[in-house]
Amino acid sequence: MRRQSAWFRVKAYGYGAGLPCSWQGWAALTAYALVLGAVFAMGETWRDGHPASYVLAIFISTALLFLVSWWKSDAPWRWRWGGDKGNGM
Repeated sequence: MRRQSAWFRVKAYGYGAGLPCSWQGWAALTAYALVLGAVFAMGETWRDGHPASYVLAIFISTALLFLVSWWKSDAPWRWRWGGDKGNGM
């Protein structure tokens, strides 16, 4: 089975993914930024009446970005100290 192309590269140091490496990753990051921009633009009305919806909208959009970047990374997420993606050394 052919592996689908990655949208994000894993970090060389630390845990998780770094910047996108394909247009799909950049599109996901742009969509996240637009959603956050809309949440912040509507934030004043949400904070006054429904502060939980404001926090929930930020939490859900951030969780979705994390899930997409984890799912579409070029290697499994783990702690790395530099070196190649295979052995982490």
